[in-house]
Amino acid sequence: MSNIVWHPHNITKAKRGAMNQQRPAIIWFTGLSGSGKSTVAGALEEALFAAGVRCYLLDGDNVRHGLNKDLGFNEADRIENIRRIGEVAKLMVDAGLIVLTAFISPFRADRDMVRAMLEPGEFIELHLDVPLAVCEQRDPKGLYKKARAGEIPHFTGIDSPYEAPLTPEIRINTAAQPIEASAAQVVSFLREHGYLASCGH
Repeated sequence: MSNIVWHPHNITKAKRGAMNQQRPAIIWFTGLSGSGKSTVAGALEEALFAAGVRCYLLDGDNVRHGLNKDLGFNEADRIENIRRIGEVAKLMVDAGLIVLTAFISPFRADRDMVRAMLEPGEFIELHLDVPLAVCEQRDPKGLYKKARAGEIPHFTGIDSPYEAPLTPEIRINTAAQPIEASAAQVVSFLREHGYLASCGH
């Protein structure tokens, strides 16, 4: 690394954000499988896009089809999965975007690692706080059933731990409110905290 030097650019994150009329940030969805991360993130992306917000959604399963297709689900690979996503999302924030990331990201230290990559206020932790029993009852992909049968090792909530956020910026329980209301809750947060305040979104 001693021969690699960071090359600065004149077009800054602040300039890109100003051009996009928004404050760039990552909204980091975390929660158990079946808690509604991808569903709420998708509804939020649609709402923001319709309002003219420059945004992009990174989804856990989709990223594992490309960027992270070489990674498994043991602890080391999960940590690397989140590190790579953090670096990609950071680049997107630098491009002036509001980035939505939907990953289980079960380990608190990994989420804190991504937060530390960014400037204060650029990492918005959103906890889909849904009980395991509800997620397992939903089981939209049939993963809990397979995990209970021993077909999927290291499955979060079954034989691998999930460390819930202690003080997330946003907390949502999709068992208590519909998807549209959950997305609207996030939009309200963004408006109230100045991420969309510089424009008519």
